[in-house]
Amino acid sequence: MTTSLIAAIRRINRMIALLVGLVLIGCVILIIADILLREVGISFGGADEISGYVMAGVASWGMSYALTELAHVRIDLIRLRLRQRGKAMLDLLAIIALAGTSIVIAVQSWPVLQKTIERGSRANTPLETPLWIPQSIWLSGWIWFAVCSSVLVILTLSLLVKRNLEQADALVGARSELELEA
Repeated sequence: MTTSLIAAIRRINRMIALLVGLVLIGCVILIIADILLREVGISFGGADEISGYVMAGVASWGMSYALTELAHVRIDLIRLRLRQRGKAMLDLLAIIALAGTSIVIAVQSWPVLQKTIERGSRANTPLETPLWIPQSIWLSGWIWFAVCSSVLVILTLSLLVKRNLEQADALVGARSELELEA
């Protein structure tokens, strides 16, 4: 169950990462085209606005991919000196803190979107973008990150209860540059 669930989440996050990458490439193409067109006196207008929205969406959606690929930065100065059980406890603490933080951010982000929808807010720019669109993308990324990190908490707790420290480490353990060189 644990292996198939995390494998499914990783597959989903890889697809999301590919989509996010394509969106970033599209954003780069838009910016380059806008810059080149400015040389001849034409501009799309709004490329900077759109790239800001893209960056917010990419950041919130990209965190889940980094999470399941163990790419989040952690300071492992103490962890390196501990035995396997101590490492497992620090890893559990780290994933609980990450899940808690992501849940708080997702919950606190909803009122932002809710007010935007209630007020019919639009960007104060030539594009007059309805702000619910980029904010919905941004919030949904935070919600997905909260779901992924919460699932990892549950799976990690399950593995630790079963005393499967190796699998728990593979799931949420920090990867040291020293370990990668070996």
